[in-house]
Amino acid sequence: MRSHMIALTLLPFAVAGCATTAADVPVVPTTPAASVQARGETAAVGTANADAADDPAIWRNAADPAASLIVGTDKKAGLHVYDLMGRDRFFIDAGQVNNVDLKDMGPLGVIVAASDRNDRKHARLALFRLDTAAARLIPLGTIPVGAGEAYGICLYRSGDTLLAFNIIKDGTIRQVAIDLTGAAPRGTIVRTMKLATQSEGCVVDERTHRLYVAEEDVGVWRFDARADGSGDPIAMARADGQRIVADTEGVTIAPQGPGNSGYLIVSSQGDHAYAVYRLSDDGFVGRFRLTAGRLGATEETDGIDIALGDFGPDYPGGLFVAQDGYNPPRAQNFKMASWADIKAALGLD
Repeated sequence: MRSHMIALTLLPFAVAGCATTAADVPVVPTTPAASVQARGETAAVGTANADAADDPAIWRNAADPAASLIVGTDKKAGLHVYDLMGRDRFFIDAGQVNNVDLKDMGPLGVIVAASDRNDRKHARLALFRLDTAAARLIPLGTIPVGAGEAYGICLYRSGDTLLAFNIIKDGTIRQVAIDLTGAAPRGTIVRTMKLATQSEGCVVDERTHRLYVAEEDVGVWRFDARADGSGDPIAMARADGQRIVADTEGVTIAPQGPGNSGYLIVSSQGDHAYAVYRLSDDGFVGRFRLTAGRLGATEETDGIDIALGDFGPDYPGGLFVAQDGYNPPRAQNFKMASWADIKAALGLD
């Protein structure tokens, strides 16, 4: 994340729609952004006066949607578990964990993985089981995943196999096969890929076996997620200062229907917006912002996540969660929006 916390403190969003490029040249995107208001927010993370909240992951309770949970990182301290009312149900001191993802692995439970950068020179994955009834995280252990600073993380289930993509801060991407059958988790690096510069956010579409990775000053790349697939990146969405204003941060997918239908959502951190693309052809469909209403706006968003389906009366078609980098007078937190509201604002089917 390229922080503008001082500027925002002095002039909190008085320049809405205005951004700063990597060269510190003001940019006003000509591509408009629709306005959407958050319907909920979480309690603030525990670390105050710092860039601390970073990335959310959503677990949907199909049997009782209102009992769904959100796991969020305080990258200075550990992991929080929130309910849909935004209450902080649980915190675990995991140290400096940057990004987080989760996957329901059936008999093995809901597995949560976080990029552990407590040691900046030696990346690790921190693994937990989410006790969905008690809203607690149970530590399973950590897995070493090579040299460098662990930054991004996304999980990929292929049959009964759980794999993680660990994004190193320098743009290295390691695909790790995770074995949870023993007393402690084990990991095997099955392949390594590389982007040229600092990268972080990632997400996998398991229907199409596509991995999407955000290179912060460049844009979004697409890879074959399969371990035996091509490691060559395909350019998908450029940080052109209009649709995406660097930094290119969190990425998430809303898979609607069969095949490759649905949408990719990208955090355009530089102008406090989110860009939306069709998964079927990589086509740009629009931009939106979470603007102030009953709750505050979001600014400087790092991580985002979306899950479709019924989440109760406030989120009947799906839940979108975004990190909020400026949440005075409290510390940073996560805002929650309705996917139905986003689709209506953008005129999506």
